[in-house]
This record gives sequence, C-alpha cells and structure tokens, in this order.
Amino acid sequence: MEKQFSNKKARSSIALYLSLPILSWAFYDFANTIFSSNINTIFFPFYMDETLGTDEVKQQVASTFISYANAIASFFLVIFSPLFGVWIDRTGFKKKFIVWFALISILFTFLMGVFSSIDFGISDAGIPISLFYVVISFVIAKFFFNSSLVFYDAMMPDLGTKEEMPLISGFGVAIGYLGTLFGLLVYLYVGNSDFHKAFIPTAVLYLLFSLPIFLINKDQPIPKSERSRTAFLDGYREIIATFKDMKQYKAIFTFMIAYFFINDAIATTIAMMAVYATAIVGFTSSEFILLYLVSTISTIIGSIAFGYITKKIGAKSAVTCVSLLMIVALIFAVFALNPLMFWIAGSMFGISLGSMWVTSRTLIIELSPKEKQGQFFGLFAFSGKVSSIIGPVIYGTVTLLLRDYGTVASRIALSTLIVMTIIGLLIHLRVRTNVTN
Repeated sequence: MEKQFSNKKARSSIALYLSLPILSWAFYDFANTIFSSNINTIFFPFYMDETLGTDEVKQQVASTFISYANAIASFFLVIFSPLFGVWIDRTGFKKKFIVWFALISILFTFLMGVFSSIDFGISDAGIPISLFYVVISFVIAKFFFNSSLVFYDAMMPDLGTKEEMPLISGFGVAIGYLGTLFGLLVYLYVGNSDFHKAFIPTAVLYLLFSLPIFLINKDQPIPKSERSRTAFLDGYREIIATFKDMKQYKAIFTFMIAYFFINDAIATTIAMMAVYATAIVGFTSSEFILLYLVSTISTIIGSIAFGYITKKIGAKSAVTCVSLLMIVALIFAVFALNPLMFWIAGSMFGISLGSMWVTSRTLIIELSPKEKQGQFFGLFAFSGKVSSIIGPVIYGTVTLLLRDYGTVASRIALSTLIVMTIIGLLIHLRVRTNVTN
C-alpha cells in the first residue's frame, strides 16, 4: 500500500484528515473510546463501587474486583494477540476482524446493562448474583474490544506514507478522545446513581460510530494462492521464531520491554482512576465527570500536538518526554491531599495518555520492517497486555492485603506505578533507532 502513496504529491494536513478512509478509520477510535471511557474508566467502576463499596474497607475490595476483572480480560488478550498479528501478515484481513470483534464487544456491553437490571438474588457471600454476570460480560466485552485494536492499529500503514504516520496517528487519537467527550453525554441520562443505566446506551453509541469503518474501509487480502498453507496453531511457532531473532530486531524488542512497564501504569490508572478519585481524594461522581472531561480535552490537545512534536524530534525522544510527564502526574496523584492536586494530576495524565498512543505506534512503524508490521503490532499488543495483567493484579493485591488501612492502601498501590514507569523509561533510553532492520 505504501507504494501507492509514494508516487503521489505529499498531502496537506487538511487533505490528509479529510481523506475518507482516514476519517472513517479515525471514527472507529471515536467509537471504541466511548466504550473505553464509559465502561472501563467510569461507569463500570462506579457500578462496582456503588454495589460493593459501602465503607472504606469494602471500597478496597471493590478496587480489587475491578483490578482482577481487568487483569483477566488482559490475560486472554495475551494468549491470542500474537496469533492476531500472524493472521494479519498471512491473510491481509484487518477490517474483517474489526467488524466481528467489535460486534461481539458491543453485544456483551449491551448484556452488562441487561444483567445489571435483573434481580437474581444474593449469593452466600452477600454479593448480588447479577454482579457476577455483569463482571463476566465486562471481561468478554473488554477482551474483544482490545482484540479489535490490534487490527485497527495494523490498518494504519495502509492509510498513507511513512512520513504521514505521526499525523495520521495523532489524528486518530484526537478523534478518539472526541468520542470520550461525546460518550460523557450518557451521564446526563444516568445521573449520580444507578450507574448500570449507562451500559446499554454506551453499546448503542459504540455500534453507531463503528459503522463508517464497517462500511467504507476495504481490506486488501493476500490472494489465497500466495498464502502460507500452515496449521492454525503454527502462528505461535512463528512468534517463537521471531523471539529467537531478537538480536536481529533488538531495537523493537527493547522498546517492547520498555512499553511493558510504561503501559503497566497506563492500563492500571485508566482502570482505577474513577474509584481512586471518588473514594480516596473525595470527588463526587459529578466532580469526577468534570475532571475526566478536562482530562480528555488535555488528551486531545496532547495527541494532536505530539503528532507534530513526534514528526519534529522523532518518536523515541517523544516517548521519553511523555514518560517523564507521566511520572510527574502519578507523583501528584499519589500525594494528592486535596482536589486541586488531583486536578493537576488528571490534566497531566490526560496529555500523556493520548501522546503515548501517538508516539508508541509511530515508533513501532519506524522500527518494524514492512513485511513484519502486522506481527510486530501483535507483539506490541502482547507486551502491553501482559503488563495489563501485572499492573492491575499488583494494584488489586495491594488494596486487598492492606484493605484494613483504608485509603492508604490505594495510595501505596498507585505508588507502584511510579516505579514501573521509571523502569520503563530507563529501558526505553537504551533503544537504538539508527539501526536498519
């Protein structure tokens, strides 16, 4: 695909952004970010805290439930994401899998709303049985949501030249976080209680804004005569073989190790920030929604700005800048003794969140040989999602073991993310971008 663009005159930013394939591709970010923000970050944690967190100790138990649910979804993605990358490289299908995986995620998001509205009684542990069905539906919905993103990211090189990738990546992230703002309109319907009412409207919005990529973008499948005739599970052997070639692709493997630690902080913060802000810092649900709104605006600005910054200083330097910003944001959050400090932390984390997506995806493209980009995007997801298991498990285990200490447990749990980010930054600084793969 890149050859098709290489013979054309360089496009202006406006022409790039108004290209129909790029616009429809970006709108899938709009759609799935509604799920990510409404379900993963806001209303599922609020629902869990509303259902379980009746005192300080039970609030820590609710945090543990949320953490472990996220870790389980990430565990399944770790198992399958390397195979997804091989599917891409061998078949060329990307949109096809996005459609199926998104529809399954949408279905189970809808079922979260159905199950949470039905009274199935109370379990022996005193927990509503409906909560278990909601958690199971959440795990399935999040797994397929994250799975679709492997194919979504791998579609990016088909949209423009290598020089255009930072702008395309930044545009996609910015449009995605506009989806966050739009998704927050659901709060006007839900209000300050009965947070399960947000699940079904979110599923509907997820479907509606996924339609452009479903209907407009086209796959470029590899002809069947050119596909490898190998068994289904041989994809894992190919992944193992790629790991054996670490010396040949040392730069990209070094970055993936670094991203493992950095994404540990990202994934865990996204999952826990709502409960942390309300239970630890003292935000009301409406105050957190406002904070999240401001944080999202910061994310949009940061993602667009870092598209240009990445193009100017290079993806590696841009990742370094974003990592430093994350460390400062997490320090403010851990020691936030009043809402103002958490406002600062939320705004800074918002900038770093969108920017990390822009810079990391661009760096993967810079470091990957063209014929292995799908496979390396699969490994990229693998690195990120392994950390998406470890981070929430550590956070949830700390809050569970220290639950009797109340809010101190969550502050200690959050402080582990600072350590992870620093480790990731130190490893990232060892990435050599001047090596030709």
